[in-house]
Amino acid sequence: MFVVCGEALYDLFVTGEGARGQADIDARPGGSPFNVSIGMARQGAEAALMTGLSTDAMGERLAGILDDEGVSPAYLMRTDRRTTLSLVDLDPSGSPAYAFYGNGSADTSLTGDDLPPLGEDVTGLHFGSYSIAVQPVADAFVRLAERARGLFVSLDPNVRPTIQPDMQVWRAWIDHFREVATLIKVSEEDLLLLYPDRDAADIAREWAGGAAELVVVTRGGGAVLSVRGDEAFSVSPPQVEVVDTVGAGDTFQATLLAALTVEGDPAGTLRAMDSAAVEALLTRAAMAAAITCSRRGAELPTTVEIDSFLEGRAP
Repeated sequence: MFVVCGEALYDLFVTGEGARGQADIDARPGGSPFNVSIGMARQGAEAALMTGLSTDAMGERLAGILDDEGVSPAYLMRTDRRTTLSLVDLDPSGSPAYAFYGNGSADTSLTGDDLPPLGEDVTGLHFGSYSIAVQPVADAFVRLAERARGLFVSLDPNVRPTIQPDMQVWRAWIDHFREVATLIKVSEEDLLLLYPDRDAADIAREWAGGAAELVVVTRGGGAVLSVRGDEAFSVSPPQVEVVDTVGAGDTFQATLLAALTVEGDPAGTLRAMDSAAVEALLTRAAMAAAITCSRRGAELPTTVEIDSFLEGRAP
């Protein structure tokens, strides 16, 4: 089982405005780790979500969705703290801007004492988004990652400056997780926030020289850059009609992890991949992300949808 660690929330999309400031809202379940766990399950991977999940009405809905999607509840910690809400506005290109309402919420308030022990069937852990940069949950998760040395650890920073605006805080926590991360996936947008004076390719090469065995940099609609040791890969995503980009990075991440965990040994699978296999994996993840961009919100694709899309794009 692969355990995805982090937040579960509701995204509130502003879909229209009326008189006197009235706003029409479309509420969608979300949170990057929540999305990744569902994306993995939709691609046939055995996945669990480790998070604090509220017993309020929104939390009950989130729990029901996870159950319907086949995500294991083994690492859900139920609490009467409220569910985080995220207000999402889209710019003309479909890129989201987030405003979070989650101080003292269920997912951000976890401490190390709250975390259950990992079962013997756990093969890997994924961390990312604001749960790696907001206390006390950030400290709880970094301690979990350090205790889990020997397991496959994945990291996607997924920087959210509206909930933690201090980039030094993000950099410090990312450095902690990089010490144990086998796989790092990061967007160029995040790297520009974190290191505005540095080149993304240089950072990828630096990170690939540490614990990480594969570093992937996504560039929106641009070519995906990846580094493994001395090898560099570049894969161009397909062109689609973009509805919005919400969940695209989560889809990319879920696809990477689902493919690596299919044999139950993600670290071994990654190490056994030749260059062609790595490029094929990146292509599949880019294709999956494109599917998500073609529809509203974080509606991650299934294996059947990805395979069908790949077949339709085959030369």
